[in-house]
Amino acid sequence: MSRPNRFRDVIRIGPVQIGTHHDGRGRDRHTAACTAPGCGFSADYPDRSGAELAARTHRCTP
Repeated sequence: MSRPNRFRDVIRIGPVQIGTHHDGRGRDRHTAACTAPGCGFSADYPDRSGAELAARTHRCTP
């Protein structure tokens, strides 16, 4: 049975939340996800700076 993803170091930049988790291969991954209703933006990045850049430059078009 696999363990569910557990996010840590979660921050919010505008409507986008960024969290760090382990992928299935034991590597750290960083996810940026927009929490605005109807937006649907989310992406995984290999480094935290990429996720933070995506959060800062994201513009919602719901």
